[in-house]
Amino acid sequence: MIPRYARPEMTAIWDPATKFRIWYEIEAHACDAQAKLGVIPQANADAVWKAKDTEFDVARIDEIEAVTKHDVIAFLTHLGEIVGEEEARFVHQGMTSSDVLDTCFNVQLVRAADILAADLEALLAALKKRAFEHKNTLRVGRSHGIHAEPTTMGLTFARFYAEMARNLQRLKAARADIATGAISGAVGTFANIDPAIEAHVCAALGLAPEPISTQVIPRDRHAMFFATLGVIASSIENIAIEIRHMQRTEVLEGAEFFSLGQKGSSAMPHKKNPVLTENLTGLARLVRAAVVPAMENVALWHERDISHSSVERAIGPDATITLDFALARLTGVVDKMLIFPDNMLDNMNKFPGLVMSQRVLLALTQAGVSREKAYAMVQRNALKVWEERVDFREELLADKEVVAALGEDGINAQFDMGYHTKHVDTIFARVFGEA
Repeated sequence: MIPRYARPEMTAIWDPATKFRIWYEIEAHACDAQAKLGVIPQANADAVWKAKDTEFDVARIDEIEAVTKHDVIAFLTHLGEIVGEEEARFVHQGMTSSDVLDTCFNVQLVRAADILAADLEALLAALKKRAFEHKNTLRVGRSHGIHAEPTTMGLTFARFYAEMARNLQRLKAARADIATGAISGAVGTFANIDPAIEAHVCAALGLAPEPISTQVIPRDRHAMFFATLGVIASSIENIAIEIRHMQRTEVLEGAEFFSLGQKGSSAMPHKKNPVLTENLTGLARLVRAAVVPAMENVALWHERDISHSSVERAIGPDATITLDFALARLTGVVDKMLIFPDNMLDNMNKFPGLVMSQRVLLALTQAGVSREKAYAMVQRNALKVWEERVDFREELLADKEVVAALGEDGINAQFDMGYHTKHVDTIFARVFGEA
């Protein structure tokens, strides 16, 4: 991922130096376990730990790989240069490259998941704060982009909170599923290495042993991990799209914070564009782009082919770095977002009273009018509001048939906004555990 959309902590997980450090820890812990089992001399295992404070020379490893055409062999050669060729003689004993590569990849994904979980916690805090701030701020709810019935801005924030809370649980499940390691040899049979070594290495790295591996850890785990990232990205886009619609000139119910000195257009000085949420919409596409390749990596030949490798070298860093950046950006947008309650009321009253049509319909049916006839009575008055911009309540009061069924007081009673917000506390209690 380009630096423009990257943050240091997540980027560091995918730095080559970090990768080689994890490789080293896998090999060193494996040597410890081998020595405890008496497979290799303890002195050789101890010698490997001489490199524990060494910064591995990435350029040197690349130089060796240019000759060997094999990254793990290049690393092992460099490790031998550091600790001594004789001392490193038993490093990688009974192991295959994927034991190192797959276990390392899962360690990196676990670390990435922990950062993403913290990102989600921060976003949830921002959404909760704004939800309670605007718990009773009236706005019109829209279906198909058309005015439907009154809701509140607090409920809008609350539903996004609930969605992201579900995403946090999904991420925790994906983290648990990906937190496995495999040190099982060429085809997963432990023919040349004791399963106890795998258990030791995994415990040292905070992983569980993969119950059954081939040459690789099964890729259904990775498919679910990246699918989860894709769902989170889609939720980011869901919020971003709402904010973008709110900032449209003819709506203007909310807007991204516009900082001092910021400029919206090189041509039009008046412009205040929703550039951050537009950016988030694009970033969500990038994260989702990792999902299908991850799914396609599940089907490998027999005990393993290498078709998954190039995909994961790209999507591992790209998807996690991008999602980390996007979550942090969205948190900032939500936290600083401007809300315009007066404009919300103006929009709701653009077609006066029209959003109360269902309530009038229900009142008529409760008064004994058939549903089909009641619908026609309400619709004929509602359409006048659309076409002539008249007041819906006034039209109803002038409709003798409606007045005969409900009376003037009965009609007026249907236009109480509190009717639509009476269960806000109940919903908040469900979402937040408090109202």
